[in-house]
Amino acid sequence: MAFEPPAGSRAAVAIVGGGFSGTLLALKLAAARPEGRVLLIEPSNRPGRGLAYGACAPSHLLNVPVARMEVGLTPTFADWLAAHGGMDEALAESGGDMAAAFAPRALWGRYLADQLAAARASGAVTVLRGEAVRMLDAPRRGLVLRDGREVEAETVVLATGNLPPRPPLPADHWLQDDPAFVVDPWDRTALEGLDPDAPVLLIGTGLTMVDIALKLTEDGHRGPMVAVSRRGLLPRAHRYGGAWPTFLAPHLPAGPAVLSRIIRAEIRKAVAEGQPWQRVIDAVRPYIGRIWAEWTPADRSRFLRHQRARWDVFRHRMAPRIAAGIETLTAEGRLTVKGGRLRDWRRDGDRLAITLHPRGGGAAETLAAARVINCTGPRSDLKGLEVPLFADLARRGLIAPDALGLGLETADCAVLSARGEASTWLHAVGPLTRPAWWEITAVPEIAAQVDGLAHVLARDVDHAPALATVFLDLGAGI
Repeated sequence: MAFEPPAGSRAAVAIVGGGFSGTLLALKLAAARPEGRVLLIEPSNRPGRGLAYGACAPSHLLNVPVARMEVGLTPTFADWLAAHGGMDEALAESGGDMAAAFAPRALWGRYLADQLAAARASGAVTVLRGEAVRMLDAPRRGLVLRDGREVEAETVVLATGNLPPRPPLPADHWLQDDPAFVVDPWDRTALEGLDPDAPVLLIGTGLTMVDIALKLTEDGHRGPMVAVSRRGLLPRAHRYGGAWPTFLAPHLPAGPAVLSRIIRAEIRKAVAEGQPWQRVIDAVRPYIGRIWAEWTPADRSRFLRHQRARWDVFRHRMAPRIAAGIETLTAEGRLTVKGGRLRDWRRDGDRLAITLHPRGGGAAETLAAARVINCTGPRSDLKGLEVPLFADLARRGLIAPDALGLGLETADCAVLSARGEASTWLHAVGPLTRPAWWEITAVPEIAAQVDGLAHVLARDVDHAPALATVFLDLGAGI
């Protein structure tokens, strides 16, 4: 049972995943090569939004301002917002400056969905609702969907976005099957049936926890919330204004410990001069791809073990209104953030009782929770992950999960096989390519990557950059 694209028997490009990465690539390809046949495969009935911009509450805001969300589409995001409204609070916060405003995430999802709807109406992009579960057998290229449809394509791009979170417990732990434990915080049933006065334990203290704490509050939850991670670090807030020049180039190449000292010294200097430390981190951003590429596997491993948590809280920041909301919750005692390790899970009547061993020592304490929500963030390790398509790709030797558990090995977005060979027809974009790029989860980086790959796939050699250079000049304003 084969699917036949409207303009011919074979799609030029089949994109697996209709979230931000896949949708933007489809739109860019349609613009760069109008005669090409672009197919977007997405299992949900809301293509264009994806998880990040579809499963969100009104209180959830973008983590970068409007100016950094521009991805080269027409109309621009700013113009679309001006026409559609919903930005009163954001504009009040930014002093009326649309470019500096932090928009609701749901509006960005609507913007992408509108762009995709226009491309579909014009015939530039075809959307198939379905799940790709395996590849076609060689020598044919393409995919088989769960319902049996076959899709032939010259090129396949994996754009599946962030993977579901990994449970922070052993696979055979009894809690995995307990209804009080929520593995995926974005599951629509995650917060159903929760007594508004009941205590909640949030595992993780990053941006996912922030989103869930605010969503609980928005839904009327009054009970105590305790968020726990190994270090107990909260994301920092964005701050307007200021500037800081780039400073890393003379120090490169350098290992994680040296760079950490340099950045801390630069932050102290900036604060002494009255400049926001946020601008120092922004000045580091253009060099991240180069730094990651120059590091040895041992350097990368040391960074992930010792510095990743601190980098994440300074790099992946909260919009000012979000930070204010979390500050209010903590000041009122409704949200408590702790560092330590959770041990000795047990049932205690209608509650779960968990022992927390605090970071740095001290007496252990028992936490009671009616609901435990996994807020550890998206999974990246593909080993042992039973997603049919990835399992099939691994069985065929077409992909190589990286040794550090960050995603797929790629070279300029071309997927590397188990033998280390770069594919001529299988590519990946977005978070899956983290092993090569590290910072490839935010819109500015993904947009740059997608733009470069679109020109490559469209054979637009005059505008196709070396993908290793596309992340330059991303620092300002992020």
